[in-house]
Amino acid sequence: MATKIKEKIILGIDPGTAIMGYGLIVIKGTKMELMQLGVLHLSKLDGHALKLKTIFEKTLHLIDNYHPDELAIEAPFFGKNVQSMLKLGRAQGVAMAAGLYRGIPIFEYSPKKVKQSITGNGNASKEQVARMLQTLLNIGDLPTHLDATDGLAAAVCHHFQNGKPATKGKSFTGWKAFLTENPNREV
Repeated sequence: MATKIKEKIILGIDPGTAIMGYGLIVIKGTKMELMQLGVLHLSKLDGHALKLKTIFEKTLHLIDNYHPDELAIEAPFFGKNVQSMLKLGRAQGVAMAAGLYRGIPIFEYSPKKVKQSITGNGNASKEQVARMLQTLLNIGDLPTHLDATDGLAAAVCHHFQNGKPATKGKSFTGWKAFLTENPNREV
């Protein structure tokens, strides 16, 4: 009798308020395959609140259509522009909230960890990450917006971590776990 190979689907998200990148992979035994990658264009939407609502809805749509087992998301990087960082953090938060709303474990990775996982170099360019993913997953033509491959990179990074976040990464399995890990956060 043949043993059925367990499959695991991972949704990766590169949050953004102009463009959100996403990628889905399926793991079958030791084999990793691309399911989908793309971007959500947000720059033409009026108002930050509408962008956040759209991110939440698109993330739910991806979850409901592909039924991922886990969600890997790139953490906001700390830049000099506080307003940009705040907006990016909100975008990440609503994508995480969509996953938590559907009961999917969330894993967060720093941009440096994602790049290091994919290329071996934490300072790799978007193009280097995209080309490595193209090789790993046999992707024909790369997408116009490399935000898509950045989202895909989060999923692949998570797979390479064997489902365990990096030392600086965090994982949450629900609101209760998030609040327990973040007692000083205002709700």
